[in-house]
Amino acid sequence: MEPKVGMRFVERAMKKNQDIVGVIFIMTIDQSKISTSNTPFAMIDEHSAVRGEKEILFTMHTVFRIVEMKQTAKNNLLWEVQLTITDDNDPQLSTLTNRIKEEVQGSNGWYQMGKLMLKVGHFDQAEELYQELLMNASTDSDRAFIYHMLGMLKNNQGKYPEAVRFYEKSLEIKRKTLPEDDASLANTYNNIGSVYDNMGEYLKALEFYQKARKIKEKSMSPDNPDLALIYNNIGGVYDNMGEYSKALAFYEKSLKIDEISLPPNHPSLATSYNNIGLVYNSMGEYSKALAFYEKALKIREISLPPTHPNLADSFNNIGGVYYSMGEYSKALAFYEKSHKIKEISLPPNHPSLATSYNNIGEVYRNMGKYSKALEFYEKSNKIWEISLPPNHSLLAISYNNIGLVYNNMSEYSKALSYLEKSLSIRQKSLPSTHPSIKKVMNSIAAVKKKL
Repeated sequence: MEPKVGMRFVERAMKKNQDIVGVIFIMTIDQSKISTSNTPFAMIDEHSAVRGEKEILFTMHTVFRIVEMKQTAKNNLLWEVQLTITDDNDPQLSTLTNRIKEEVQGSNGWYQMGKLMLKVGHFDQAEELYQELLMNASTDSDRAFIYHMLGMLKNNQGKYPEAVRFYEKSLEIKRKTLPEDDASLANTYNNIGSVYDNMGEYLKALEFYQKARKIKEKSMSPDNPDLALIYNNIGGVYDNMGEYSKALAFYEKSLKIDEISLPPNHPSLATSYNNIGLVYNSMGEYSKALAFYEKALKIREISLPPTHPNLADSFNNIGGVYYSMGEYSKALAFYEKSHKIKEISLPPNHPSLATSYNNIGEVYRNMGKYSKALEFYEKSNKIWEISLPPNHSLLAISYNNIGLVYNNMSEYSKALSYLEKSLSIRQKSLPSTHPSIKKVMNSIAAVKKKL
């Protein structure tokens, strides 16, 4: 289509609805990349009712590679997505497609469809499908599988108690028929660990991860991707507990397996790069963190839909590095990119959306815009208080940040109240040596001097 015509369509739609984000796709068609065995597009302007639009008709199986996504200079609600055409013989596309086919395999097409929906973040459609499959399930093994998948779905939606209940239903059925060292039990142990990890119950998470690790190390080759996932998850728990050397060791074990066993643009490889970046960020090695985050982002932009939550995580983490380096304008730009995706792809009370509000609040506080910071901190706190258990470490962060901004605003009594809430949670949920406990104690001491 003629670019000016496409732009008119987008601008017209955006004027009608101020809440939508506009997207223009700019397609590059390199005929040398198109296999001679098919015709993936045709100019149809001579057959169109409006010839001036210069429309092109593409066949259903045409595939484009995402080159770049960026906001337009004139309007931050309008995005340009640069695409380049590829074909069935693209080696990277073929490798990734074959790998995803392996990962979504199932006993029938509906089970495969459910797995694929989860992969691409279509959680509501996946839940509808699995509930229908559950009503029609005829065997215990089918029911165990469906409960397991519903647990995964609820975990992705941030509904952690529901996720645990579904996983436990699956585990109860499996234990009746399977030996204690069966790989299927290991998957359920791993996923229960993941939910407890998200709930901030790190010792429980570690207990379930270690159960899964014990089974998988006995039953699998040392370069199996499932083993990489376990190492990655154990690394995540140690990271959250502030034991960064242990975290890095497990993340590097995971990465070593992923680099051998996965195609170079696989989303799981991006997760490994991302998590190593997280540890380096926590250790204050920001240039290393940024390098790993950018590797993760590059893969995710190629392999995931543009509204996938993992893409939002990449933008968020890059924003975090720039924040730590004191580059607040860059940090804010990346945090806002992340936030826009989360608003589209996640339910309104998802804990990850609260993380976005919190991070944007952090930037505004450090820029001296305290009222704006408080506004975002309170949005964040409202979601976390609804969606998380009362002793979750993220609530400790939230109370701490609200306390700090009240301190900046010279409202010292309010500041002290929130900081003490933060300390109480941290003392219950973290090891006594965790650096954040000492940090909040120092903040409390500083506020008390001002009262």
